Amino acid sequence: MTTTPSLNWLTDLNVFAVNTVPAHSDHFYYETLTEAKSASPMKMRHELNGDWKFYYSINPDHRRVNFFEKDYPCAGWGDITVPGHIQLQGYGQPQYVNTMYPWDGHNEIRPPEIPTDHNPVGSYVKYFNVPANMENKPVYISFQGVESAFYVWLNGEFVGYSEDSFTPAEFELTPFLTEGENKLAVEVYQRSTGSWLEDQDFWRFSGIFRDVYLYTVPEIHISDLHVRPELDSTFLKGTLTADLKLQGSAISKITTELVDKNGELIASANGEETDGKWSLTMFVDHPQLWSAENPYLYKLFIQLYNESGQLVEVVPQKVGFRRFELVDKIMRLNGERIVFKGVNRHEFNPRHGRAITKEDMLWDIKTLKRHNINAVRTSHYPNQSYWYELCDEYGVYVIDEMNLETHGSWQKMGAVEPSWNVPGNKPEWQKIVMDRAISMVERDKNHPSILIWSCGNESYAGEVILNVSNYFRSVDPSRLVHYEGVFHNRDYNDTSDMESRMYAKPADIEKYLTENPEKPYISCEYMHAMGNSLGGMYKYTDLEQKYPLYQGGFIWDYIDQSIYKKDRYGNEYLAYGGDFDDRPTDYGFCTNGIVYANRELSPKMQEVKFLYQDFKLLPDRKGVTIKNESLFSNTEDYELEYSLFHEGEELYRNTLAAPVEPQSEGYFELTWPINISTANGEYCVQTSLKLKENTVWAKAGYEIAFGQYVYQVDSKELAPAKGELLVAHGDVNIGVHGKDFTVMFSKQVGSLVSLNYAGREMIALPPAPLFWRATTDNDRGYAQSYHSGLWYAASLARKCVDFQVEESSSQVSIAFTYHFSINSEIEVKTVYTVYPDGNVHVKSSYKGAENLPQLPIFAVSFKVPADYNQLEWYAMGPEENYSDRAMGARLGIFKNQVTENLSGYVMPQESGNRTGVRRVSVMNQAGHGIKISSVGNPLECNLSPYTAFELENAQHVYELPNVHYTVVTVAGRQMGVGGDDSWGAPVHDEHLIKANEDMQFEFMIQRV
Repeated sequence: MTTTPSLNWLTDLNVFAVNTVPAHSDHFYYETLTEAKSASPMKMRHELNGDWKFYYSINPDHRRVNFFEKDYPCAGWGDITVPGHIQLQGYGQPQYVNTMYPWDGHNEIRPPEIPTDHNPVGSYVKYFNVPANMENKPVYISFQGVESAFYVWLNGEFVGYSEDSFTPAEFELTPFLTEGENKLAVEVYQRSTGSWLEDQDFWRFSGIFRDVYLYTVPEIHISDLHVRPELDSTFLKGTLTADLKLQGSAISKITTELVDKNGELIASANGEETDGKWSLTMFVDHPQLWSAENPYLYKLFIQLYNESGQLVEVVPQKVGFRRFELVDKIMRLNGERIVFKGVNRHEFNPRHGRAITKEDMLWDIKTLKRHNINAVRTSHYPNQSYWYELCDEYGVYVIDEMNLETHGSWQKMGAVEPSWNVPGNKPEWQKIVMDRAISMVERDKNHPSILIWSCGNESYAGEVILNVSNYFRSVDPSRLVHYEGVFHNRDYNDTSDMESRMYAKPADIEKYLTENPEKPYISCEYMHAMGNSLGGMYKYTDLEQKYPLYQGGFIWDYIDQSIYKKDRYGNEYLAYGGDFDDRPTDYGFCTNGIVYANRELSPKMQEVKFLYQDFKLLPDRKGVTIKNESLFSNTEDYELEYSLFHEGEELYRNTLAAPVEPQSEGYFELTWPINISTANGEYCVQTSLKLKENTVWAKAGYEIAFGQYVYQVDSKELAPAKGELLVAHGDVNIGVHGKDFTVMFSKQVGSLVSLNYAGREMIALPPAPLFWRATTDNDRGYAQSYHSGLWYAASLARKCVDFQVEESSSQVSIAFTYHFSINSEIEVKTVYTVYPDGNVHVKSSYKGAENLPQLPIFAVSFKVPADYNQLEWYAMGPEENYSDRAMGARLGIFKNQVTENLSGYVMPQESGNRTGVRRVSVMNQAGHGIKISSVGNPLECNLSPYTAFELENAQHVYELPNVHYTVVTVAGRQMGVGGDDSWGAPVHDEHLIKANEDMQFEFMIQRV
C-alpha cells in the first residue's frame, strides 16, 4: 500500500506506522542445515551500514523538500555514518535533560504538539545495488532503530513512515526496486508525537542509530515464530510448543529437531497445520533448566520443505526451559525464590551515544557476570536484539522495558502534578502506546532471559498503561508484568504484579514488608550511583534474607552517560549536560554509573561485587563457613583459596575443595603449617572462591567471592627511641634537631612548618585542622554546602590561641590550640611529639559544641612536594572506600600513585579515601619519604594531587590546576558518602559526624 506522506503525521496520534511490516520475532533463518548449524552470517541479509550522504536542517522549513527524487543531486552533500547519531557527527548539538521535556522554556506546547522552530531534520541518501542473491526475490529493508520519526522513499517513490525509536521498522521495497543503482532516501525528524512518549533520563539525540539492512526470504518463510518451552510443576517434564506464521508458496512439510549443547538429538516432531496455522509440539524428559547460574540452551532446528520436497528454509532457535511464576506472593524461578541483584542499563558509548557496538555489549555482559550482577532492566526502552542473545547465553535475568516515559508530563521539579499527564486515561493515546508494547513483545518473546515485561517508566498511571499490562498477560502468561508508576495512583494497582518502588529508604521498604503485603517487592531503581556514591548499599542487601517478599533491586545505573569533548586547548575530556551549550539541561545528572563512560570500572563496583555475592565466606582462625545463597549452583565449580597474613605480609596460601549445595551452608577447616608465625601483631585470614575452569565471561582463577577475618595476637611493642635531641628556641620558631633530621615549629604560623630528613624537606604546606571535604554529588543533592558550609570557612581560617612546649630527655612535645570564628566553644588541640629517631607523634583532639551542623570530616591535612607520589598502603582496599562503603574492601598491602587516587568522577569531588589505614607510605621514585601509621584505632587517609578546596571549585577535571603537591589528609573520621538518592537523602546517621561530640585521633609520622 502506498499513500501520500504528510508532515501532519508528526503530530497525528493515529499515524505512527505507515506501510510497515507487522512486528515479528527476531529469529535467524538459512537456506541449508549446514549454514544453520554453523551459525554463519545470513546470506539473505545485506548491510547498508556505513557512509551515507547527509543534509542537516534546523527545522522542516529549511529541509530539502524534494531530495528523495531519483535525479535530485546529492553528491555535494556532507557524509554521515550509519549507525550513528546526528548530534555526535558535527550537526546540531547534544542535549541532556532528565525529567523535563527538551523544549521546556523554548515552546509553550502541550501534547501532541511539537516545536516547529527547532525540530532538526536529517536527510539521508544511500545508493545501492541489489545483491545478486536477492534478485527476483522479495526484498525488505529493516531499520533497527531511528529516533524519533522517519519517512522512507526508494527511487523517488514513497515507501513508508514510522515512529518508536527503539524497535525495528521494516518495509517491503520490492515494488520500487530497479536494475542497477537504487536511491534510498530517509528523512528523520527529531521531534514527533513519539517524543512525548520518550522523555527518558538520557541525552536527546536523533538519527539512524542502529543497523540498517536489506533482507530477502526464501520461497517459503517463517515470518514469525513463537517458541514456548514449558515445565510441569515437578520441573522434570518439559513441553516445547511453537507457533509459526508462514508466508510464500505452498509447503509440503515441516520437520523439527531439538539438540542439546553437544549436538545430540533430544526430541523431534513434525509441524502440524490447523486452519492454515502451523504449530509443533515435542516433549522432553528431565530437561536441563535455564537460569542465570546455568544458562543451558538447547537448539531447535525447524526445516521447511516445498511441494517438491526441497528444503527451502532452516530456522535455528535457541531454547531455554525455565518456569517463572508467582507462588504464595513470591516470584520463583524453577521453584526457587529469586533475588534480583540487578542494574539499570542504558545503551551508551562516550563517542557514539546509544549507537553501541557488539564489542561494547560483550564487555558489558562479561562485566556483569564478573561482578555478581545477575539481572538487568533495559532502562527505559528495548535494547538491540544482540543484547538479549547475550543475556540468554551468558545468563542474565532481564526486565524488558517498553519505550515509554512521559516524566515531564506529570512531575515538575519533584512535585506530582498530573493535570496534563499522557497517556493517562486518554483513549486517543491507546493505539500509539500499545503499538510500542506489541513491537517489543513480538520481537523479544523467544528469549528465555526475559522474565518480566515492563510497561515503561515514570509515566504516572491510568487506563492506557493498565491495558498494556493486560495485553502482556494475555499474550504471554509465562512472564510477569512490572510497572512502578502505580505507586503514585493506587487506583491502577493491578497494572503491576509486584510492588516496585524507586529510591525508597530501607526503613520504608521494611515498613511495607511488615504490614502483610499483597505483592513481592523489588526496587526497580535504588542506590543512585551518581559520582562518589553507593554508601549504605548493605542496608538494602541485608533485607534479602530477612524478608522472603523482598526480592532485590536494580542499581541506578550501570554506565555514566558522558560524552567525549575537547576543551579550548584541544584536550579531550568527558563532558556532561550543559557542556554543549544545551539549554535546558540537567547538567551532571547523567553520570550515575558504576562503570565510567569509557568502560573503566568505577571503585563503586568493589562494593557491588561483594554485596551481590551468592556465596558468603565467613572465616575464623580455624576454618570458614560458606553460605551458598545461589538457587541452583554447587560450589564445586570453584576452588577455595585461603591465606594467612601477618601485618599485611603473606605467610601461607593453600587451596581445598569446598562443595556446598545451593541454599545451604558448610564449614571447612583450614590447615596451617605447624611452624607458622605466632609473633605478636595483626593477622588476617582471607578466603576466596575462584573459578576452576575457563568460562565465557572469565578465565580460570578468577575470584567470584571473598571473605576475611582479622584478629590480634597481643600487641606490638615499640622499642623506645634512643638518641639525643637538641632544641633551638628562636623568637618565632622552635627547632628540634636530631642526628640527621630537623623538625621545626612556628609560633607565628601556629603549626609544624618543617620536617626535614637528611636534607629532604617533606612539608610543602603546614598541617592544619580540616573539617571540609570536596562535596560529592550526593552532598550537593543534600545541600551540604548550605547545611554545613560553615565548616568550609572553619577549614580555611583558624586562630592559634595557645602554644606550649614540653621537653624531656627522650622527647619534645609542641602543642597548638586553635579557635574558630564559627563558634567560640569549638576547640582543636594538636600535639606534636618528636622522638630522637625522628619519628613525630601527632594527636589531634576536637572539643565539640551544641547547635552546629554535622561535620563532613575531622582531619589534619598538609602538603608534601609532588615528587612524593608513590604510595604503599596497609589498609582496606584496593579501591577507595568509606565508612558506609567498605564492605567490599579487604585488608592488605596495596600500591598505587597519588594521581590514581583521583577517581574518574566526571565532576571533581571527594575521592580516593581509604578506611582502616594502619599505615601508608608516601615516597619518591628513590623510595624516600614518610610513613604515616595509626596509633590505636585505624585511620582514614586520603592522598590526593589536590586540596579539598581545589576540587570543590572545579566543575570539570580540566579546570583543576597542574599538579604541584601531594596533599596528605589524615582523618579520625569522615562521614559516609550515602546513595539512597542524590537529591536530598542524607547519609545514614551511624555514618555521620556530630559536631557536639568530642573526638581525637593519633598517628605517627616516620621517615622512609
